[in-house]
Amino acid sequence: MTSFSESWPIRVYYEDTDHGGVVYYANYLKYMERARSEFLRSAGLELDLIEAEFGVMFAVRQANVSYHAPARFNELLNVESALIEMRGARIAFKQHIYRQSDGLLLTEGDIQLACISRDGSVSRIPKIVIERLKSHLNRPEEISS
Repeated sequence: MTSFSESWPIRVYYEDTDHGGVVYYANYLKYMERARSEFLRSAGLELDLIEAEFGVMFAVRQANVSYHAPARFNELLNVESALIEMRGARIAFKQHIYRQSDGLLLTEGDIQLACISRDGSVSRIPKIVIERLKSHLNRPEEISS
């Protein structure tokens, strides 16, 4: 599968930090979730419409996250998301969070999503979703910031 990464910017707000002004560790997962949603949106896929039309959702099955350096209040960050695998009922992303000012890698994650039906059972990824993502991944212009 051809892949590329897309970048999604985010600013660290006070509500994202602990009492020391450092981003609380769980909020990096929120940043990654938002970036994955934007990645799908850029491919023309809306999560609510996928559920409405096909009766399936994507749930995080596994998240392996490494923290290298802290982000702090009011910093600008970039979340890089790359779709690295898609088969059966599984989609895997590799994500990195960098500080914009110096490009320092702060956090990285390997995230696996499972496609599930409304009742929670595992379901194959709908063919149209796979086709749309493959088309998005294989478009001529590379996206990387």
